[in-house]
Amino acid sequence: MAHTHVAAELIEAFNDSDWERGRSLCTPDVTYDETGTGRRVEGVDAYTELLKGWRAVVPDLRGTVRRSLADENTVVQDILFEGTHTGPMPMPAGTVEPTGNQLSLQGTVWITFQGDKVNAVHNQLDLFTLLQQMDALPAG
Repeated sequence: MAHTHVAAELIEAFNDSDWERGRSLCTPDVTYDETGTGRRVEGVDAYTELLKGWRAVVPDLRGTVRRSLADENTVVQDILFEGTHTGPMPMPAGTVEPTGNQLSLQGTVWITFQGDKVNAVHNQLDLFTLLQQMDALPAG
C-alpha cells in the first residue's frame, strides 16, 4: 500500500475509533510529537492512549484530509479537525471544563515511514485557535 494510502487510513482509523487498525499501521516504537502542547510519546501503546485522550475531550472529533504531499518516506497532510468539546481537557495550568462548543481547527501532520509502517507522527496543531474555541483564551 502506498504511503499516502496508509496515512489516510491512519486518520480514518482515528475517526472510527478503531484503535487496533491504527496500531496495525504503526511500528512498535512509533513516536508522536505535538507542536503547541509540547507533548511527545514513544511507542504504539502510548500513541494509542494519547489518541484515546483526544477522543475523551472531543468524542465526535473527525479529521478530514484536505490535501497531502508525499516523498519516499514522508507524507504531509493538511487536516481540518472538527468536533464538539464535551469532555474535560487536562492542561498544565489546570483542566479546561467542557463547553459544548463546536471546534474547527487546522492541523498539519507529518508522517514518517519505516518500510510500509508509520514510524513518526508530528502534529502541528493550531493550539491557539483550539483554546479560543474552548473559551480558555479570549477571542481575538
